[in-house]
Parts: sequence; structure tokens; C-alpha cells
Amino acid sequence: MDTIGPRGLQQREGALGCPQEGLPSPSESSELVQECLQQFKVTEAQLRQIQASLLGSMEQALSGKASPAPAVRMLPTYVGSIPHGTEQGDFLVLELGASGASLRVLWVTLMGVEGHKTEPRSQEFVIPQEVMLGPGQQLFDFAARCLSEFLDALPVGKQGLQLGFSFSFPCHQTGLDKSTLISWTKGFKCSGVEGQDVVQLLRDAIQRQGTYSIDVVAVVNDTVGTMMGCDLGVGPCEVGLVVDTGTNACYMEEARHVAVLGEDRGRVCISVEWGSFSDDEALGPVWTIFDRTLDQESLNPGAQRFLAILQETVMLLAPECDVSFIPSVDGGGQGVAMVTAVAARLAAHRRLLEETLAPFWLTREQLVALQRQMREAMAKGLQGKPSSLRMLPTYVRAIPDGSERGDFLALDLGGTNFRVLLVRLASGGVQITNQIYSIPEYVAQGSGEQLFDHIVDCIVDFQQKQGLSGHSLPLGFTFSFPCRQLGLDQGILLNWTKGFSASDCEGQDVVYLLREAIKRRQAVKLNVVAIVNDTVGTMMSCGYENPHCEVGLIVGTGTNACYMEELRNVASVPGDSGHMCINMEWGAFGDDGSLGMLSTYFDERVDQASINPGRQRFEKMISGMYLGEIVRHILLHLTSRGVLFRGQQIQCLQTRDIFKTKFLSQIESDSLALRQVRAILEDLGLPLTSDDALMVLEVCQAVSRRAAQLCGAGVAAVVEKIRENRGLEKLTVSVGVDGTLYKLHPHFSRLVEETVQELAPCCEVTFLQSKDGSGKGAALVTAVACRLAQMTRV
Repeated sequence: MDTIGPRGLQQREGALGCPQEGLPSPSESSELVQECLQQFKVTEAQLRQIQASLLGSMEQALSGKASPAPAVRMLPTYVGSIPHGTEQGDFLVLELGASGASLRVLWVTLMGVEGHKTEPRSQEFVIPQEVMLGPGQQLFDFAARCLSEFLDALPVGKQGLQLGFSFSFPCHQTGLDKSTLISWTKGFKCSGVEGQDVVQLLRDAIQRQGTYSIDVVAVVNDTVGTMMGCDLGVGPCEVGLVVDTGTNACYMEEARHVAVLGEDRGRVCISVEWGSFSDDEALGPVWTIFDRTLDQESLNPGAQRFLAILQETVMLLAPECDVSFIPSVDGGGQGVAMVTAVAARLAAHRRLLEETLAPFWLTREQLVALQRQMREAMAKGLQGKPSSLRMLPTYVRAIPDGSERGDFLALDLGGTNFRVLLVRLASGGVQITNQIYSIPEYVAQGSGEQLFDHIVDCIVDFQQKQGLSGHSLPLGFTFSFPCRQLGLDQGILLNWTKGFSASDCEGQDVVYLLREAIKRRQAVKLNVVAIVNDTVGTMMSCGYENPHCEVGLIVGTGTNACYMEELRNVASVPGDSGHMCINMEWGAFGDDGSLGMLSTYFDERVDQASINPGRQRFEKMISGMYLGEIVRHILLHLTSRGVLFRGQQIQCLQTRDIFKTKFLSQIESDSLALRQVRAILEDLGLPLTSDDALMVLEVCQAVSRRAAQLCGAGVAAVVEKIRENRGLEKLTVSVGVDGTLYKLHPHFSRLVEETVQELAPCCEVTFLQSKDGSGKGAALVTAVACRLAQMTRV
């Protein structure tokens, strides 16, 4: 007869009892053995080819592409998190299908990483043959009776028990607690179960039993249980591997890569189902004649080939990955209990997170009420009545008409850095040259004389560098602090903000203080024509390009708005015709307590810790200077409740202003994967898990969304005021906007615009981003003033 030799080589065998011709000598036998064994040696190139093929099949299956059929299934298990060591409590586990014709019930007590480890209690029940082959209801009723019998022997209550269900049969899982049986295996053939949700069948049986109140939290396969049940002592385990009578793997995948989920954030455990890998002949180059013979004689020829050639080659093929293999002691029991515990932890943390963030999710009714309150405060402020909105006249009576020409200086003071600019207006457009100067903290918080002397020194330095020494150019002064203007070139500082506290300035005319500093510096010629708020400058800058621009908005370190009001409505300025730009100083809106219904515990904490408690309440809920602090206080609260960072106090969270506006803009970017969000947070010194990163992201989203909605409600109040002033059914108006939060945050501008559209449907509002409102705008205010003065002289 013929036998199979190396690579299919045929050898002849003689008749029984007869000498066999060609019988190999001992040396030839050794060569033959070596030739056979040689087939099982796999080169590094072949392994890398297999690695690439498997990776390609994984990516194809994750993407949802059905053709050609992927060689691995990549099934989402809906396990969204791994243990982080704080899981505690008592959990039931029911194992069905893991050990043939029996089921096992376990009672697992988790004590956390630091707690005393206890051995799970378990009991195995033999499933009668008639139950394995009978109606499905009979099987699940049997399981429910086993659960009750097991629990009867334990000193436990009858309510609030949480169960993890290990169901080791082919299933299509659509949720952590939803799994449809595809087909029975392992000798089971219960009717009425295939195509049904096995979790629901178990729940129905438990309810029929009626003895215990048991919540089936999760359904899990053994591979996931292996990953979840590994010892946390060496670090987080994110891959599960089973190599026994069969083989499979699972791992934590970015949810955005799993097409069937339709999620952009978070992670999910994927069951690779890699036993079937190479059904497409991807392993052909290393497939021996012995493998082919074994395959043909198996129950499922052509399937599950990978388990026959699995090799430990991780270090060779992935040298950049530091991988530890941790034997699972009881993946089925401990692991399933851990899945249940993690799900319970996440559910509890989710409830606490939603409770914490609920006040930040504003309803339409709340926004409409805010809009109405702002309209009322605007009317009172214009009439000179007590109001949290100062509604200050700026004495800017017109927007640019495009005919402005000439050279102008501009001084932009609104923070610890300020600019000096040379703005040239010509028929060909606007040319701007500028230089940034810093204001040391000791100057910003020193004397007023010291502050304005420093400013003039910087202007002189700029003039010298631009070859303008001795020239007297008109100068517009952008002064981004609350002022009461008595004229275009007269502005009384009401109070410092943004960390400034220079003495002898509040209550004084800042233009006068600047002019006095100019006098102290001999041989300096400067003609201060106008003092301008940065918000007004923004409106004027955009108005030079768009004649419909009649509103200015700043949303950056601080926030403010201005708009063109009918002069007849401004009680503090004589005249009934024409317009007047009103500086709302809306950062102070709500300082009279009217924002109490929207203010949260975290807003109060930020306000009390600020340099001006009780003031600028609207600004503290909107601007970039404060949003990061609101986020920080929320994170501190969630940490104290054990929701974040395993409940451990993180030192860097105690640091004020750790979260800058740039951070909020970065972390909420749609283009970032969760691992990149996590990297940004880790750079700040936060030792967090992926779950933590996702929650921090949600906190940032809630805080910035509320800020944008509040801002939008304010803009809606302004444009509705303009529309009603003019008796129009439909108003077309543009809003000039500046500020880093509005410009750089990935969603802020859209949310503002959506809110305005919803609250002011009769206004067609266009938002224009200013390229240099506080600089070019100040020059344009000066240029318009010069143009109007020239017209008056003529």
C-alpha cells in the first residue's frame, strides 16, 4: 500500500513477512525525519506575511466590507472597559456550554486590588439529556432552578443580585446584555432558542422561578472572560487569548474603527474569532501535507486551521510592543464576574456623571428665559436704571463706508500682552505692521503711572523701529476694560479685570492718563483721537468689509458684545436721530443675581476663587479664562466620588488654571482618537485610563456647550432688539466676532449660530470672523472720526 511521506512523497511497502525493497537505512531514516520536520519550520518572512494577512482580514471585517468575505469575524462584545482595580462586590456567574453537559453557578466576591482575595464558591449541575434536547424553556427553567438551589445554600438576600452569563455557543451579540443564538453545538439541540435572545430567555425563566431578584448584567464568551479575569498586578490587560481544545483572541479596539457600532469615541472589546483564519488559504505557504490530511479528516474541513499552527512569535513580529503573558486562573468565573463588576461600576459612574453634568444641559425654556432677562436688562441700562448691563455709549456713530484713507497708529491693550500697530488705509486695501510688547505682572499690578509710562515707552520704541519718530499720527486706543465713555476720546475706567489692578486708575479718564504719560516723555508727538473697546473694534473691522455688520462679539479670554442702537433710546446722550454704538459690557450680566437659576456649585467655586468674586458672572460662565477652571472643579468633584482616577487625589488637579482655552479646543477636536485625547491629558500629568479620558472629554463638552448656548442666547437678544427697533419683520445683520475660544474651538461657533437661529428665527444673522478687530478696528474708528470731522469742517 502507499503511505504519505514528506511533501506527499510515496513509499512502497512489501507484502507481509517479505523483505521490503527500498527500506531506508538508519541514516536515511534520520534524513527522512529531518525532511518531515523541516516542513514545520516557518521563516520570519512567512510569519510576517501571515501577520499582514491577518491584520488585513481584521481591518476588512471591522470596516463592515462583506466582499470578499473576511477570514475573521471581529465581533463586538460590547464590553467597553477593562478593570482598573477598584471593582468590589458580590456577583453571580452562570456558565452554560463551557463544560459539556453541565452548567456551573459561582458566587464571586471582588475586593479590589488592595483587598483580601477570596476564592469563589461554585456548584456544578449535570444537565439531563432530555433537557439538552427538549424545549428551550425547559433548559432555561432548569438553569433558573439551579441558581435558586445554589443561592438557598448561601447567606445572601433575595434582592439586587447581579449576574454575568457565560454562554459558550455561537451568538450574534448586539449589546452587553443582548445575544442571539446562531446555532447549537456541543450536543445541545433545544427547540425555540436559535434566533432568540438568550439573555431574555434566562430573565424570563428567573422571573417564572420568582424566588430571587436577579439582574442579568452581561453575556460573555470565555475569551473575554480570560482577558477580564487576569491579575491586575502587572498592569492593565487589554488582550485575551485562549489556546486549548480550540483557540481565539479578543482585544480592546477603538470604537471608531468598528463600523457596525457607529460610534466616534470610546473603546470596545472585539472577539476576533480567529480560529477560522486561513479559510481563504492565507496560510498556504506554511500548510504541510500533514495539516491537509488532518483538515480533511476533521468534522469541519477547511475551517479552524489557525489553531493547528499557532506560534509564540509576538516578540519577533512586534518588537516595539512590551507584551506580558499572564495565565488566567479562572477566566470563566472570575472573568465573567469582572465583566459584570466593570459594567456595574461604569453604570454607577455614568449615573454620577450625568447627575453632575445635568445642570449644564440647558433646555430651550431656560435659554428663552435668559434671552428675555437680557432684553429687560438692556432696556433698563439704556434708560439709566439699575441694571447689570451698563449699556455704555461709545460715541462711535457710524461704521466705515470704505472711503477712509491715511496712516494711523493703534494701541491695543487688553491683557498681559499688548500691541502697537501702524495701519495704512489705501484704495488697494489695508496694510498693517505691528509689534507685541509684554506687561510684567508687577507693572500690571503696580501704580497707574508706572503702567502708562511703560506703554508710552513701547510706543516710542515702535515709532523708532518704523522710522516714525517726530511724526504726529492719529492714534486709536483699544482699551479692553469696562469704561464709561464721556466722548470719543474720554473713557472713565470703571474697574479692572483680567488680572490688572494698577492703582489710581479706576474712576479716572484713561485717555488723560495716557496723554499725561506722553507729556512726561519729552519730544514724543501722539494725537490720541479715540478710545475704543476691543468689541467695538471688532465690529468696525468687519464693517469695513461688510456694511451689514452692526454687532461686535468677543469670546476669548473674556467676553463682551456691542451693537448699533437707535440714539433716541440712549437716555444718557442727547439727540433723537442717528445711531450710537453701545458697549454692553455683558460680562457683568447676572451680577444682580439674575443668573442664579443657571449657576452651578462649580460656577460658585470658580467665582469665589477669582480676584473679583460676585462680579462678571456671565463672563465666568462663557469665556476661556474660566471654562478650564469650571472643568477642573468638576473633575475634582468626580474624583472625590470615585468616578475618576480610581478615586485617588491627583496633585496636578489642585493647580489653578491648569486647563487653558487651547486645551479645551484640542481635546474636543473631532479628528482626535481617544488615545490622542488621553495623551493630551497625560501631558498635563493626569494618570488616567481610557474611561477617564472619555469622561473628561464629556465634561469639557458639557461646559463648552453651555458656554456657547449662553453666548448664543445673548446674541439672539441683541439682534431681536435691533429688529424691533426698526419695526422689521425680517432683519439681515452681520456679527463681527473675535476671540480665541470662538475661533479655535471646534464646535463653539456652530453651537452659537445654532442657538441664535433657534431663538431669533426672524433674524438672518451672518457671523464674520475678524482678522484684527482690536488693532485694525481702533484705526478704523479713528479714521471714521477723522472723516466725519473733515465733513463737518467742510
